[in-house]
Amino acid sequence: MSRVIAQRAIALHLTGERTVPDVAEENYWFRRHEAAYLALEPFCRDAVVLEAGCGEGYGAALLARSADRVIALDYDAPTTSHVARRYSAPHAVRGNLAFLPLRTASVDVIANLQVIEHLWDQEAFLAECRRVLRPGGRLLVTTPNRLTFTPDSDTPLNPFHTRELAPSELDTLLHAAGFAVESLRGLRHGPALAVLDRRHGGSLIDAQLAVVLGSLPGHAQWPPELLADIESITAEDFDLHDDHLDATLDLVAVAVRP
Repeated sequence: MSRVIAQRAIALHLTGERTVPDVAEENYWFRRHEAAYLALEPFCRDAVVLEAGCGEGYGAALLARSADRVIALDYDAPTTSHVARRYSAPHAVRGNLAFLPLRTASVDVIANLQVIEHLWDQEAFLAECRRVLRPGGRLLVTTPNRLTFTPDSDTPLNPFHTRELAPSELDTLLHAAGFAVESLRGLRHGPALAVLDRRHGGSLIDAQLAVVLGSLPGHAQWPPELLADIESITAEDFDLHDDHLDATLDLVAVAVRP
């Protein structure tokens, strides 16, 4: 087994459903997710935080640097076992996001990053979030912007997504669930990534998709120059803005339970 394949096995099996750290080919998506975690980390300071859909666990570990306690919840048993083995700070729990295994009004913050687009019943999940949040607690949500992620189809490009949201749709969904939307921002490429966009035919995302589509996860043959550029990306290469939300890559919402 090669060193790269061994690292992937240790990190967590790559299926395309989630991103993981420490894999060169995944670095763009990992850093894009990490940028949102870093932007939202201040809301978790000294708080009891539930990460609803923790995936590999790197985000829960990041939030735990500031939080009083982080509960890392995921439905997949191998995932929660991995989180418990790899990360010491979050408390890994297996549970269903449709029926959160927490008492009413028991947490200060719920973090739901790049997860709501995977859920079959988004309304039921948000109702559960409202139940377990304390009054004044915050719900932190990030999700791909439907208008830029799957712009030409009502069916999501990602087979693991059930329903993607445009900015206005996310805002409406949160308000309908009884939340006050404190902020709704968009994540986009900063100057360094704009340079890489130009270098790779106008879209770094399209350049990556051209490599991986049609290949099994982890088996695509990457052009060395493209892979080197992907490896060079950091979370600081992404920017958050309040304007032109329809053109942003990911939506970043902060909602408050009255």
